[in-house]
Amino acid sequence: METQTPIPGLFLPLIYFCGLLEGGTMIKINEEIVKNAVLGGALLGGGGGGNIIDGEKLGELALAVGIPTLIDLDELPDDATLITVSAVGAPAAKEQYIKPIHYVKAIQLIQETGLKIDGLLTCENGGLATMNGWFQSAVLEIPVVDAPSNGRAHPTGLMGSMGLHKNQEYLSKQTAVGGDKDKGKYVEMYLAANIFEASRIVRQAAISAGGLVGVARNPITVNYARKNAAVGGIRQAITLGEIMHEANKINSEYMIDKILGFIGGKNIAKGKINRINLKTVGGFDVGIVEVYNEKESYELIFWNEYMCIEKQGQRIATFPDLIATIDLNTGIPLTTSNIKEGQHVAILHIPKQKLKLGAGMKDPEIFKPIEEATHKEIIKYSF
Repeated sequence: METQTPIPGLFLPLIYFCGLLEGGTMIKINEEIVKNAVLGGALLGGGGGGNIIDGEKLGELALAVGIPTLIDLDELPDDATLITVSAVGAPAAKEQYIKPIHYVKAIQLIQETGLKIDGLLTCENGGLATMNGWFQSAVLEIPVVDAPSNGRAHPTGLMGSMGLHKNQEYLSKQTAVGGDKDKGKYVEMYLAANIFEASRIVRQAAISAGGLVGVARNPITVNYARKNAAVGGIRQAITLGEIMHEANKINSEYMIDKILGFIGGKNIAKGKINRINLKTVGGFDVGIVEVYNEKESYELIFWNEYMCIEKQGQRIATFPDLIATIDLNTGIPLTTSNIKEGQHVAILHIPKQKLKLGAGMKDPEIFKPIEEATHKEIIKYSF
């Protein structure tokens, strides 16, 4: 994932709000919908995208402070301006520090340039990432639009740029806010540059801020999003979460069967987390999770998200295929930043053809940093 972070503080009772989820149909969003969105989003995070507890808290906070709205892409004119919101950095960074107001400030910095924002897009799905923009929507009264940059989580900003990096004339406008002022790490930044340079600078800002920054970036039109975003990605997460919640009332294995029946894919194996090797390097979490059972062992290589899985050296699945680990005791999808040795898990593989993917997942060039970080062949298997 591009990175999400916990939302601290106390939360007030939920306020119902209305969202246009599909075909202009108005529905009421309540605590149950929030929980479905973050649970389904957690699975689609593929090891990234933030965890469920933080996502639920952010959803509750958004509903408590105002009336956020979630609308369908077709509710806005083709020339309306959308902007992507996210957090960037390493989920396991020990000095990470972001308050909800930092996410709002990132949007306000963009608005101060004179840009009128008509809608907010999350960069990806995830336990927390699916909630991206909801708090900002409540405070600023700008709707969240159901057209994520990507329908699964991904590690870099370029992967969430919906193919804008291919347009040499496009000037990326980005803001980044975060860090603890008491420790001298607070960062508040606006920049305009080509996407490659802007992404690099924002990643460095995250490191300077202690590991994470809230980001607003890349103004686009509704028409561009319609052609290049993962349209309907939030709806998919909500539906998936509803299926998971109901099925998990029976048991986790029944839930896994229902997940695969809905979205497709395969339950690769069940086993115990035998070893975890995690390092935070260059603003990313990178490492290996080893899962072992009585018959064989599996290695899951991650760079924030799971990038590939190998069985005794043989490649089984590769990003942007979705690789997910589910705790068999709780039925909860696990992120690479909070998975622990000794947990009993199932490993799911959902092929990329079954996912809603944005244009950022279709260019081999921006997959090269994965190979450099993980020392694994990725492009050969992904395209």
